[in-house]
Amino acid sequence: MIIDTHAHYDDPAFDEDREELLASMSDAGVGMIFNIGASVATSQTSVDLAHSHSFIKAAVGLHPEEFDDLTDECLSLISDMIKEDRRSETPVIRALGEIGLDYHWAENEEQRALQREFFIKQLALAREYDLPVMIHSREAAEDTISIIREYGSGLVCDIHCYSGSPEMALEYVSLGHYIGVGGVVTFKNGKRLKETVRQIPMDRILLETDCPYMSPEPHRGERNDSRNIKYVIQQISELRGITPEETERICEENARAFYRL
Repeated sequence: MIIDTHAHYDDPAFDEDREELLASMSDAGVGMIFNIGASVATSQTSVDLAHSHSFIKAAVGLHPEEFDDLTDECLSLISDMIKEDRRSETPVIRALGEIGLDYHWAENEEQRALQREFFIKQLALAREYDLPVMIHSREAAEDTISIIREYGSGLVCDIHCYSGSPEMALEYVSLGHYIGVGGVVTFKNGKRLKETVRQIPMDRILLETDCPYMSPEPHRGERNDSRNIKYVIQQISELRGITPEETERICEENARAFYRL
């Protein structure tokens, strides 16, 4: 079974055909999808989506790009969502995320400092509720791993849409974390991610789409969805010299371990 560990089906890109598309997942071998929050609003829509589809689970958190949501009030709302979910007969929140650092969108050091502050606060929230963590890191590799080293003890993280070096990936793995691999591994210019996939243990790879973004070859530039994970599986299999069936099986086991299914 294919498990998409990171998707955004609440995105407006799916407004016209969301239900039809989600209904097609089973026939494509996609058995479970994790819809990831990025703000108070999208965390709530992720929870709502999970409640309306039994094969979808949710993560909630404040993305570093969402500067308006990087407040203690919004963090309290995320905490309240988790508490309410745990009182439900059918809890759906399986992780805290996506959180982290994105210096591409931080115009100055004040904004970067705000991102770091709420990254650390949300790691503490994940520890409070004993949740795995979905990490976003863009143009902030050294600060991301430094914060995880210092504040991530006892947590299990997925470094989503990994773009760092193989050496840093191996350090994350040594700390007990996972590496999210998606469409970039199929790109001709995705050489660094390909080498990362060659070097890290197979039991630390998580399959993801980040849909509607990051569509793999041969659909690069198009709207992405979970049915395209088969191309990621094929590329990983070629890099590791194993069958697609084995890659799918191992990555399913990895996702179940990460999300404690």
